[in-house]
Amino acid sequence: LLGPPGPDAGQLRALLECAVRVPDHGKLAPWRFIAIRGQAKAGLCEFLGARSLERDPDAAPAVVEKDRLRFSHAPLVLAVIARLTPGHKVPEQEQLLSGGALCFQLLLAADAMGFGAQWLTGWPAYDEAVAGRLGLAGHERILGFLHLGTAREAAPERERPDALSLL
Repeated sequence: LLGPPGPDAGQLRALLECAVRVPDHGKLAPWRFIAIRGQAKAGLCEFLGARSLERDPDAAPAVVEKDRLRFSHAPLVLAVIARLTPGHKVPEQEQLLSGGALCFQLLLAADAMGFGAQWLTGWPAYDEAVAGRLGLAGHERILGFLHLGTAREAAPERERPDALSLL
């Protein structure tokens, strides 16, 4: 669980400057950020609750409430947006991989700065109505939502595959 405080303006700048230092073939900068906090975050939470019911009118109240609270836990959520350039000499796959590297770099930078961070997608990352609410253009897509704040507890370790067995 993540709570306040989140990164201040200077820390956010440092996080983003670190994040954009990822492989970027063709210097396309095939990504951008949307900072979701304060009133914008509260509005998005209400929108997600309503959208949850639109998607499934028979959804249980607990499911709708979970969707409504989805972005309420961390003080800052960064939506990482892929800005793809179709037909460019740099394949779209490489543009997407650059965005994935950027998301991971944000996680590492947040951890190095003492923040808790979580990279989530879920249905909102793939929903056209959410994309419209965030103002995405036709060539853009959500790569993930990076929830940033102060960790209230240590993240539990999960079982991982034996790395040598993957050789």
